[in-house]
Amino acid sequence: MVGCGCNTCLMGGPRDRRTRTSVLIGLPDGHLLIDTTPDLRTQLLREGIGRVDAVLYTHDHVDHVYGLDDVRPLCFHAGRSMPVLCEEAVEARIRKAFDYAFASAPPAGGGVPKLTFERVGTTPFEVLGAKVIPMRLEHGPFDVLGFRFGNLAYCTDTSGIPEATWPLLEGLDVLILDCLRHTRHPTHFSLTEAIAVATRTRAKRTILTHLSHELPHEETSGSLPAGVELAYDGLEVPLR
Repeated sequence: MVGCGCNTCLMGGPRDRRTRTSVLIGLPDGHLLIDTTPDLRTQLLREGIGRVDAVLYTHDHVDHVYGLDDVRPLCFHAGRSMPVLCEEAVEARIRKAFDYAFASAPPAGGGVPKLTFERVGTTPFEVLGAKVIPMRLEHGPFDVLGFRFGNLAYCTDTSGIPEATWPLLEGLDVLILDCLRHTRHPTHFSLTEAIAVATRTRAKRTILTHLSHELPHEETSGSLPAGVELAYDGLEVPLR
C-alpha cells in the first residue's frame, strides 16, 4: 500500500507484492481477460502474455477498468478491435474515461485502443468457444458480476451473494473469492465471511483474492482451514 510502513509492505515476501486484481482465462478459442486494472501493462509483461482475444468486466470501478488503454498494442498486433463484454454502466464509464478512443478524428501519434462493445447481463452467453454463466453479486450498494466457467467460479469485489445466485455456486471444483482483510468492510468480504461462503458452497478449493496488506501471505495461510488458500500474483489454476 502506498505510503504504508507496516511489515507486509516493507518486509513482506514475494507473495505479498500484490498488483491489482485481474485474471486471464484460457478458453478453447483464445484468451479472455477479466478486468483491466491500472497494473495491466506490468502484469502482461511479467507473465509474458502477448495475446488477449476479448475482455470481460465485473464492474466499472477504477481499479478494474483504468488499465484499458494498455490493450492498444494487443489490438495493433492482432490487426483488429478488441471485443469488450460488459454491462451498460461499464460501457458508459469506459466511454467517459477514454473518450479520446471514440472521437470522430483520433488524436495524432500513439494511437488509441480499438474497442467493440458487446452487452452482457445475467443471462449465460458464449465467448471464445466456452459457455459463461454470469452471477449477480453485491459489492456494497453496487451490483457487480461474477462468472462461472465449467466448475470454476470467479467472484471478486463482493460483500454479499443474493439468494438467487447461490445455486450457481454449487458443485464447484474451484471458487476464486473476494477477501479484503480480517475486519468487516462495507464492500468486501472479511476473512471470516469469505470462509463462511466457502463452507456453504462446499467448493473443493477456494482461493481468496483482492487481498489487502492486512493479510500477509505466510502468516494468514497458516491459519486457514483445509481447502482454503490465498491467491498470489502469477498463480495458475487448471480450468477443467
